[in-house]
Amino acid sequence: MRIYEELFIVDPNASDEDIEAVANQVQAVVTDGGGTVDKVDKWGVRRLAYRVKKRDEGFYILVQFSAGPDVVKEIERRLRVHDLVLKYITVRIDEKLQWLDKRKKAREKRALKKPAPVPVGAPGPKMPGEPVEAESSGQEEQA
Repeated sequence: MRIYEELFIVDPNASDEDIEAVANQVQAVVTDGGGTVDKVDKWGVRRLAYRVKKRDEGFYILVQFSAGPDVVKEIERRLRVHDLVLKYITVRIDEKLQWLDKRKKAREKRALKKPAPVPVGAPGPKMPGEPVEAESSGQEEQA
């Protein structure tokens, strides 16, 4: 099982029932294929970066799910032939999550090697070439 994100844009003139039906169809394909739907975000109507099928706006829906690659192929096939879907993109995010976990562990490992921060007001280590303070010996110089 791999983790995917499916972002698709639906025609903004479609009714709420039609938009809901497209989202439910994607969820049904995932569950029928033995996967699990983790999250469904409906972003609403947003402006497109460029015109797609004579539309300037689209209704965005993001579905995050865990499934096999054959389920992804079926989802993409259905979105490709659906009249209301303007665009879609599928991204595999499990590799990105693994990479982020690896980076987090490396960052924590480096943090453990770092010395503890010096409290404010405490004297820090002397820099090379910095004058050394002489302790008073009790004798004062007379001019």
